[in-house]
Amino acid sequence: MPRSYTDESDFIIVGAGSAGSAMANRLSEDGANSVLVLEYGGSDFGPFIQMPAALSYPMNMRTYDWGYWSEPEPHLGGRSLACPRGKVIGGSSSINGMVYVRGHACDYDTWEEMGAKGWGYRDVLPYFKRLENSHGGQEGWRGNDGPLHVSRGKQKNPLYSAFIEAGRQAGYPVTEDYNGAQQEGFGAMEMTIWKGRRWSAANAYLKPVRARANLEMRTRTMVRRILFDGKRAVGVEVDRGGRIERYHARRAVIMAASSINSPKILMLSGIGPAAQLREQGIEVVADRPGVGENLQDHLELYLQMECLQPITLYKHLNLISKGMIGLRWLLFKNGLGATNHFESAAFVRSKAGVKYPDIQYHFLPVAIRYDGKAPAKAHGFQAHVGPMRSPSRGWVRLRSGDHRDAPRIQFNYMSSPQDWEDFRTSIRMTREIFSQPAFAPYVGREITPGVAVQEDAALDDFIREAVESAYHPCGTCRMGAADDVNAVVDPECRVIGVEGLYVADSSIFPRITNGNLNGPSIMVGEKASDHILDREPLPSANQEPWINPNWQTSQR
Repeated sequence: MPRSYTDESDFIIVGAGSAGSAMANRLSEDGANSVLVLEYGGSDFGPFIQMPAALSYPMNMRTYDWGYWSEPEPHLGGRSLACPRGKVIGGSSSINGMVYVRGHACDYDTWEEMGAKGWGYRDVLPYFKRLENSHGGQEGWRGNDGPLHVSRGKQKNPLYSAFIEAGRQAGYPVTEDYNGAQQEGFGAMEMTIWKGRRWSAANAYLKPVRARANLEMRTRTMVRRILFDGKRAVGVEVDRGGRIERYHARRAVIMAASSINSPKILMLSGIGPAAQLREQGIEVVADRPGVGENLQDHLELYLQMECLQPITLYKHLNLISKGMIGLRWLLFKNGLGATNHFESAAFVRSKAGVKYPDIQYHFLPVAIRYDGKAPAKAHGFQAHVGPMRSPSRGWVRLRSGDHRDAPRIQFNYMSSPQDWEDFRTSIRMTREIFSQPAFAPYVGREITPGVAVQEDAALDDFIREAVESAYHPCGTCRMGAADDVNAVVDPECRVIGVEGLYVADSSIFPRITNGNLNGPSIMVGEKASDHILDREPLPSANQEPWINPNWQTSQR
């Protein structure tokens, strides 16, 4: 019978998401430490989460999503953009698009240059291998016995191969594995799906070990603040169904509550920009001006084309087809319900002089919004495209000192001229890809933005109206050198200025990585576990990733 965790445990993890689930598994692995995981959301049971093709539903359900929105964005005509974050076991890995991207090797070398010593590519590659169970990845570059199954779609629809072939015809490389030696190029998309089910961090890391006597999880538990004895974190105070409870940690409190909620809880607890905290009547424990700053995200838009052949998913958007797809999935875990439908991808460079890819593509054989709304009334297909390394930076700040109030979120999207240039380039590159011979049997009229939208000013108007978040917020508790005044955690993931407190999730990214953030977030949980347990890190890798030898003089 598990003991009461209202007394003490060795580690308290706040958040059962991508990084939190990984840490819950690793910190409780040897049985020597008691671990308590606190999650405000509830169960991930049910087809809306577990069925891959139903991905548009959970991120639009308040049951599973915190429902955050940005403040009106000044460079997007005052639009507020959705910022979904998982409020459920598995966190955002239970409501995301299930796309698996490690990020580029140069991303992590840049982290190290920014002060995250020991987080270069040679250091993180062994942790990616440890977390992966790769099905179809490049031999020698991928893990084969980790908890996270990474698979590829069957690519039955001919439009998937047409996209890859069109990239080749346009002069881009084709890569066998963008998570292997060579990210740059066109190729198959990888997904966290296994045997027809969403393979979230909860399915990979938490559920297999829920029976451990030294691991306890409490759901429907909202953390109000971290408790301190002087400068040492000793536990957390929570709101559990309106009842205030306190849980104490002998060794450490670990924040893994997302790039939105981790800085929020730190600030509610007195760690953050001192002047802002005092405005809210919060006693300052540690003046860390970087808490909540450095917010980054990926933006994307869709280029939609009419398809001349009736081979797209459009024919399945009616209730009868959806019902049949759902029934087949429930009975057999296969068919169109068992994929996220993102089965082709590309990472390319926008211009000569860019060392590694700065544009990402997701290809989809239907013309439809990511949230499942407003499908085009015709057979069509689309490419999601967006720049990877925007210089724009935003922030997360407290709305009040009440833990129940959503924080204020300002991404400051499109605040740099480079953002506009990169998006215009992305649109023109996409049009060129769709004009290749591989698409000739399929491509009809351009649905959006439409052929009339050509000049820079017209493209900018379309971008301002059409651009959407790719849902990759990060960076708000930046990792850096211990003497960096704007860093929040050191390279061991320890919060600077206090003791017994760690942050390990996407909020510690010094700079956003290429592609989707679920894989890098799990990697952070894996690597942070070794730091927290004071274990020797895994031995560094010496594999050299591929960089286009002509990057200085050629765009492709």
